[in-house]
Amino acid sequence: MIAFKLNPLTRKKLQRFRSIKRGYWSFIVLLAMYGLSLGAELFVNNKALLVYYEGEFFFPTYADQIEGSRFGLGYSYETNYRDLKERFKNNQRGNWVLLPMVPYDPYEMDYREETATGLSPPNLEKRHFLGTDKTERDVLARLLYGFRIAMTFAIAYLLLTYLLAMVAGSLMGYRGGKTDMIGLRFVEIWANVPFLYMVIILVSVMPGWWGVGWQVSSLLLIMVLFSWTGMAYYVRASIYKEKAREYVSAARVIGASPSRIVFRHLLPNVISTLVTFAPFTIAAAISSVTALDFLGYGLPPPTPSWGELLKQGVNNLRIAPWIVVSTVSVLVLTLTLVTFVGEAVREAFDPKKFSTYE
Repeated sequence: MIAFKLNPLTRKKLQRFRSIKRGYWSFIVLLAMYGLSLGAELFVNNKALLVYYEGEFFFPTYADQIEGSRFGLGYSYETNYRDLKERFKNNQRGNWVLLPMVPYDPYEMDYREETATGLSPPNLEKRHFLGTDKTERDVLARLLYGFRIAMTFAIAYLLLTYLLAMVAGSLMGYRGGKTDMIGLRFVEIWANVPFLYMVIILVSVMPGWWGVGWQVSSLLLIMVLFSWTGMAYYVRASIYKEKAREYVSAARVIGASPSRIVFRHLLPNVISTLVTFAPFTIAAAISSVTALDFLGYGLPPPTPSWGELLKQGVNNLRIAPWIVVSTVSVLVLTLTLVTFVGEAVREAFDPKKFSTYE
C-alpha cells in the first residue's frame, strides 16, 4: 500500500494555517455547510425520507418515482407525501411517513393558502421557516439548494480558471522569447475585453431549447474564458523567475524534459502563490454569478439562485422583507467565511516565510 506523504514544508504551512483560528474554523464551518448542502435532500425535500406501509418500508428520497396508487391513493402520478402523512394519521392503521425538516422542493409551488401577491411570510406550522417567494416556493429550500449550486459553480470556476492560467503562464514563462512576447500581447488584448458585457451578450443569445445543464455549463465556460488572464500573469512571472534558479539548470544537465521541469520543479514553487488566491477567486465567482442572476443573465430559471431571490426581495421589499433579509444574511455569511479563509491561507502560505528552492 502506497502511503501519501506531504512535503515537510507543506506540513509546516498547513500547521501555520491551523494555528490561525479564525481562518481555520471558518474553513471548517464552510466545509460543513457545503457537505450538508450536498445532502440537502435529507433536510429539504418534498419526498419522504421513509414510508412504512402495510409492513413494507420505502425510501423515496433517493429512489425512483413512486406512484400514489402504490399507497392506496387514487392516482398514478408521483405521491404527495405531505398529504399521505395526513391520510395515514387519520386512518390510524399503523402506517406512517417520515418527512424532512422542510418538506418542500425548491421548485415546488405551494398554493395551499394563496395570497394576492403570491408571497407568504414565515410560517412555523407549515414549515415555511423563511416564508415563500412570489410563486409560493419555499425560500429556505431555494437558499440551501442555491448555496450548493453557487459553491459547486465556484469550485468548478476555480479549477478551470487555474488550469487555463497555469497552461498559458507556464508556456510563456518557460519558453520565453517570441512565445512569451506573442502570448503576452494576446493576454493583454483578451484582458481588455469587457467581461460583463461579453457575458451578457453571449448568455442572451444562448438558445432557449438548451437544457439547464448545458446552459449552466455554458455560463461557466464563458466566465472562465474571460477570467483567466489575471492569474496567467502571476504564473508567467513566477515561472520566468524560477527557471533562472540553479536547481532548474541542474535538472536540465541531468536530462530532465521540459514537462518534468515545469511540473516537478517549477509549478511546486509557484503553487503557493496560486493557493493564496484560491479563496478570493471562489468569493469572486459567487459574487459574479449572484450579480448576473440579479440582472437576469445568470443561471437559467427556475434554477435556485441567490441573485434571483435578491431581485424578488428588492422588488417586494415593503411587503416581503423576509426574502431580502434571509438572502443577504446567507450571502454575507458565506462571503465572510470565504474571506476569513483567504486571509488565513495568504498568511500561512506567504512565500516570504517559506520557499522550496532545492
